[in-house]
Amino acid sequence: MAASVDVDSELAYQAQLLPGVSRTFALTIPRMPRPLSDKVTNAYLLCRIADTIEDDLSIPAADKDALLARFVEVVDGTVPSDDFVATSLARLSPAVLPAERELVARTGRVVGLTHSFAPPSRGAIQRCVRIMSQGMAKFAARRSLDGLTEIGELDQNCYVVAGCVGEMLTDLFAVQPAPIRERHAEQFPMARTFGQGLQSTNILKDLWEDRAAGACWLPRSVFDRHGCDLSALPAGRDTPGFAAGLRELIGIARGHLETSLRYTLLLPKNETGIRDSCLWPMGLALLTLRRIHANPHFTQGTDVKVSRRAVKGVIATSRVLGRSPRGLKAAFAFAGRGLPGPEIAGG
Repeated sequence: MAASVDVDSELAYQAQLLPGVSRTFALTIPRMPRPLSDKVTNAYLLCRIADTIEDDLSIPAADKDALLARFVEVVDGTVPSDDFVATSLARLSPAVLPAERELVARTGRVVGLTHSFAPPSRGAIQRCVRIMSQGMAKFAARRSLDGLTEIGELDQNCYVVAGCVGEMLTDLFAVQPAPIRERHAEQFPMARTFGQGLQSTNILKDLWEDRAAGACWLPRSVFDRHGCDLSALPAGRDTPGFAAGLRELIGIARGHLETSLRYTLLLPKNETGIRDSCLWPMGLALLTLRRIHANPHFTQGTDVKVSRRAVKGVIATSRVLGRSPRGLKAAFAFAGRGLPGPEIAGG
């Protein structure tokens, strides 16, 4: 970023952009202490730019690949942002939300702030954007209604969308003062699972909206094992085989969230803001799995959306029990009662 640019004003500007593209993260990220929250906001906005391009069905897969590759170069600082911005704005569908369009238009400002960060933080953000952009381009080329081949591909899809974000967050925690920094070696192996638990839950919740958009991110191997042909959906969604496949995936997602809890409990007890930023989405994901498990024949994401009352309950529980490992484990067990565990996978 040029020396004449007022970094404080750029930080304020990105804080204004965040609520327009994510109400959820506009609540959780500010719970983190500064300057960590500034870096995470910046990283989220960059990921959202890539996601806006990937989500636009009007852009052919080959063009998405080229745009996302250029975006990586912009974030890495090897090319200016002007060409990427002009090309992206010309290709984005009119259906793209104004806030998302504005974010793409302001890529140069967001990336300029990234480049003002110290090398460890800047490198962690650039690595995440690179993994995500390259991975999303790969999966965009494979978009179809037939589903993914097997669980390993679902894990990889979750990794490039969210698992790499968990790794980035852990790297950003490592530039915080001790004792957070001292937990990095123990946390990092679990970091990708933290993101995968949230993303696998989103895939289950949004499966019918994704299908309406021409995509299925469920693994065929799981449903084939239960006698359900994913390519025949939605006609087969009321079959026992489909419900059994969902149950297996719910168990896997719950297993990821259990690892996410262990990851979160490694954070120092006094870092309540950072803990909250992990616990809130994790708690909401667990409650979403409960709703899917109770209603496996749901037809749209809103059928299994967590209520506002439940959201407030998660926040209240986090604030009351956030310093208590025993209390958080008990709350997690209570919220997850009746859910299948990962041990049913392959059964």
